[in-house]
Amino acid sequence: MSLTTGKGPLSTRPAGRFTAPVPAQVAYIEPFRRRVRAVKGGLTIVDSERTVLVHRQGRPPAYAFPESDVRCAGPAVEAEPDTPGYVTVDWQAADAWYEEEEQVFGHPRNPYHRIDCLRARRRLRVEAAGVALVDTTDTLAVYETALEPRLYVDARLVQDGVLERSDSVSYCPYKGTATYWNARIGDTVVEDVAWSYEEPLTESAPLGGLLSFDENRVTVEQELPPPSAV
Repeated sequence: MSLTTGKGPLSTRPAGRFTAPVPAQVAYIEPFRRRVRAVKGGLTIVDSERTVLVHRQGRPPAYAFPESDVRCAGPAVEAEPDTPGYVTVDWQAADAWYEEEEQVFGHPRNPYHRIDCLRARRRLRVEAAGVALVDTTDTLAVYETALEPRLYVDARLVQDGVLERSDSVSYCPYKGTATYWNARIGDTVVEDVAWSYEEPLTESAPLGGLLSFDENRVTVEQELPPPSAV
């Protein structure tokens, strides 16, 4: 996310603009001042204090390591073309990845990604199968780097008895594990209409237990700030 995906400056659809052309397929590579380790089958296959972070268009950031810091081989290890002597290791080649002693899930965390959770009075109205699930201005506005703003709402403001927990889950490296919710209205079930972070990561703590709704599955009217001209 951030630099290279969503609406980040190096993505395919940046929110802003540069004053000079940016070369196609440009990569941004920077030192990553954390110890990075990867473990497979109880063995450490990567252990590096010399990691660099590679940002490429349309992809999350990737670690690259000096070859001497990598203790595995095969197709999962590839030379990093823009950093001689460095290699990348496929994320799935390890059972677990760590920055210092904290396990990292999904992909490396992006140092340019930020989440601001602000109490707001922006209106959120959600309707499914002709029934209003929520209609309130008591909302939390979430501004997340390179993504559209989004409104969250306290579950107590949602119509009683409509939402039931889904089997679906997803993981965000910045917010944590998302729980999904179906809407049951009479005999109609609309799957995965909402999600929540029951135990969010520290930087996203204000989201705990709040709900946001998928506008592709239900009708969502939300008052969001208009795009700014740049």
